Amino acid sequence: MDRKQAVEIKKHMLKAADAINRASNIIVAVDGEDREVLFAPLQEIIVALHFKLLREVYSRYRDLRPPDPGRSMIDTVRRWEDIVLPGSVSETDLDSTIFSALTSRGQKTAVVLTRALERCKTLGLPVDLQVLGARIVALAKADRLECEGNPRKWRYSELRLKGEEPREV
Repeated sequence: MDRKQAVEIKKHMLKAADAINRASNIIVAVDGEDREVLFAPLQEIIVALHFKLLREVYSRYRDLRPPDPGRSMIDTVRRWEDIVLPGSVSETDLDSTIFSALTSRGQKTAVVLTRALERCKTLGLPVDLQVLGARIVALAKADRLECEGNPRKWRYSELRLKGEEPREV
């Protein structure tokens, strides 16, 4: 199958899935034994459609996969190169607050950012999460900290200190 055929197949399979969903809603309202007789084969069709047919199309043409709503969320698009720090704040200040929030164990980027922001408030550094997030992305690109996932996706990436193995508790 070429890409054009895959697009057509996907379109028709999704229309079929909608029709099956409507039929499923009607079958659920049917009484007792009739519901059981109708629902079992319908489940087989649903499984074949979503987990065999569509999965095969998606495995060959990954760009046709529907986006995962939660995973596509990017929390920062700002680049470190575009950040202008207030005169009272240096890169070293930011790096120190970020590294003070890191441990040898992986932590969600959002957790590290929250801790670093609290430290900035304590120190009187006038920065926000976007500035800290952009700096974390720059530190990850510079390989100064370890990152799992895309550090722009704060809830779906993890950070830890570079080169340190997690300690057992």
